[in-house]
Amino acid sequence: MSNSGGSSSPGLSSVDNALRILVLLSARPSLRVADAAAELGIARSTAHRLLATLKKHEFAAQDKGNAAYRIGPALTKIGLVANERLDVRRAAAPMLEELRRRTGETVSLSVLEGQSVRFVECLEGTRAVRVGDRTGLVLPAGATAGGKALLAALPEDDLDSRFPAEDLPVLTAGTRPTRERLRAELAAVRRDGYAVNLEESEQGICAVAAAVRDPAGAPLGAIALVVPSSRFDRAAAERWAPVLIEAARTVEDALTRA
Repeated sequence: MSNSGGSSSPGLSSVDNALRILVLLSARPSLRVADAAAELGIARSTAHRLLATLKKHEFAAQDKGNAAYRIGPALTKIGLVANERLDVRRAAAPMLEELRRRTGETVSLSVLEGQSVRFVECLEGTRAVRVGDRTGLVLPAGATAGGKALLAALPEDDLDSRFPAEDLPVLTAGTRPTRERLRAELAAVRRDGYAVNLEESEQGICAVAAAVRDPAGAPLGAIALVVPSSRFDRAAAERWAPVLIEAARTVEDALTRA
């Protein structure tokens, strides 16, 4: 097999070969340096260097006394995260449909990605004036109801490591611009069990959300009701919050039974 990265720069070629080795690792119980070199059409020294780098970052592992490599814990963790996301989407689907039917509003499921949230599922509301489908959208976590619900479900000291800078992205006039203001809001989210977005991520859009957790309490995703600001205020948030919390607990029960 020829090296498909031969015409690209050395850096890109190395990345290409490392990714191809990851595919080989995921497809077989073990992988020897000689086999990797033969499969990729590269020198054994290059295959050894790439496997050693993958091992350093825990994408590959070696058992003592065994020269072969196998899947490392980092690659396994990525697979587990992907499965968790798939599971929570599947478990949340009936509840999202029920929430949309009950409210006529747009409902969403989002997951945490570093300092951001990604909307992995969204059912558009049925009302004439409604918030559109947000599937795939990525927004700063501290500016969304779902993101705040997820951040509040993490250990309190996670905030400093996740947001090392005091200033946070400003999206609208309603965005909380500092880490300390976000910290205070997350304390209220932990107390109340739900989070609110009052036009902080986008002008004219508000939301209320609750986190779905695993049995250890770690956040898996957040279910949110996403509403035009003309139909939303604190009273509306307080009215719908128990419904969102109950929905999150129902999804947790479904995941436990799965």
